[in-house]
Amino acid sequence: MTTAQNPSHKNIIAVASGKGGVGKTWFSATFCHTLAKAGRKVLLFDGDLGLANVDVQLGLSAKYDLQHVVEGKITLLRAITKFEAGGFDIIAGRSGAGGLASIPSQALQNICDELVMLAQNYDDVILDLGAGVDRVVRQLAGLAATTLVITNDEPTSMTDAYAFIKLGLQAGAQTQFKIVVNMATNMLEGQRTADALAQSCKKFLNFQPAIAGIIRRDTKVRDAIRAQMPLLTRSPTSDALADVETIVRNLGAARAVA
Repeated sequence: MTTAQNPSHKNIIAVASGKGGVGKTWFSATFCHTLAKAGRKVLLFDGDLGLANVDVQLGLSAKYDLQHVVEGKITLLRAITKFEAGGFDIIAGRSGAGGLASIPSQALQNICDELVMLAQNYDDVILDLGAGVDRVVRQLAGLAATTLVITNDEPTSMTDAYAFIKLGLQAGAQTQFKIVVNMATNMLEGQRTADALAQSCKKFLNFQPAIAGIIRRDTKVRDAIRAQMPLLTRSPTSDALADVETIVRNLGAARAVA
């Protein structure tokens, strides 16, 4: 996470987690759909290289994906797939493509450069990063002005989210870390989890990340994923969707005064 923040990166938001299984990809897709519904022009970049599944969750069949870009067959622009049902664009990864996880440094830098250029054509570019803090995650995260760190109340999830923020700060990341607690039993418990993580960062890192929001546990999320449909389409009145909409509003207000 060493890329210096540039004015052209202000509309790039990374979605990260220290570990898998916290609903990061589901959140990214739902976040994009909600932004698009609000009239924003949005691009979702599946940066979980090697274990990509945004297209699978949405039931989308992409003609091109990042593997084609890495192989030099197409540009990143041509890899864009329009997700008509959600009203936003997607650049898909390729699940099980080990070559993407070990992408050469120059190829990764080329993708980063193209992403920054593409961002000029969108209101928001959302990067769904892979779990962990490997080289690919760090370099992609360096493009973002804001990084939403997804966690839940499991100790391992909180520990790994803390580690992600710590390593980012140590690397000089020029991004605003914000906490999102997913799958909370209720708002009170979710707030306690967020506060605990924020206080740990303040105590040990001398840095207190803001809390972007809490998303309640909702069985309709799993139902939507199984149906390979966006939650906004499948269950537009669900609690989890209402919580994501609140996060979108809060972030919009924060960027308006930034």
